[in-house]
Amino acid sequence: HLAESGGGSVEAGGSLRLSCVATTTYTGYFCMAWFRQAPGKEREGVANIDSVGTPKYADSVQGRFTISKEGRTTSYLQMNNLKPEDTAVYYCAADLGNTYCSGLNRDNFASWGQGTQVTVSS
Repeated sequence: HLAESGGGSVEAGGSLRLSCVATTTYTGYFCMAWFRQAPGKEREGVANIDSVGTPKYADSVQGRFTISKEGRTTSYLQMNNLKPEDTAVYYCAADLGNTYCSGLNRDNFASWGQGTQVTVSS
């Protein structure tokens, strides 16, 4: 079970911080990621982070978003300089059993949160 929090509405140029807590009986280390889905569009990968803290970002958010982890089961997504095109439902995902991440393909992730809405106005 994954639970996101921290979504909301901001003006362009503003910041938001999303949080994700994974509740699982799995005791190993695993990859965590953030995806987003805008209305009428496919769900796309935003960023992932592996068990040793190595991040990977989509080109569209590189330099503006920062993913981090706290312990094994908590992930954060700091979003700065937000743009209207960042408006979407943001989902936390986990790839249990894989210490290292294998990209931002949604098919690699079996565990998902319910999503949190981020709205950026111009």
